Amino acid sequence: MLGRVRVRGPVGRPRTRPHAIAADKAYSSRGNRAHLRERGIKAVIPEKKDQAANRKKKGSRGGRPVSHDADLYRERNTVERLINKLKAWRGIAIRYDKTPDSYLAGLSLRASMIWIKDLARTTH
Repeated sequence: MLGRVRVRGPVGRPRTRPHAIAADKAYSSRGNRAHLRERGIKAVIPEKKDQAANRKKKGSRGGRPVSHDADLYRERNTVERLINKLKAWRGIAIRYDKTPDSYLAGLSLRASMIWIKDLARTTH
């Protein structure tokens, strides 16, 4: 999945290497962290309790505790809530649309509905 990342900027071609990747504990494996480290990407992933316990059990051979930027991780929560709002629309959650174009159209329509609803809430 990381090989398909494209971060668009105001001009030029999209970057394929973001500054940081925020993920939940399911992606906290040593392999994922090593892949991000090799590419120079900051991993904003909390460590699982069992992984921390295993690391501590090994003592000095277990390595250092993983760094965790709590502020960046909070921003991940904002994105997660938006995805949940998008998935509240059944057509997106179940993926009825089989072609990428029609699925993207559904995402755009749902995002527009969310934006209009939020806009109406803030103006009144």
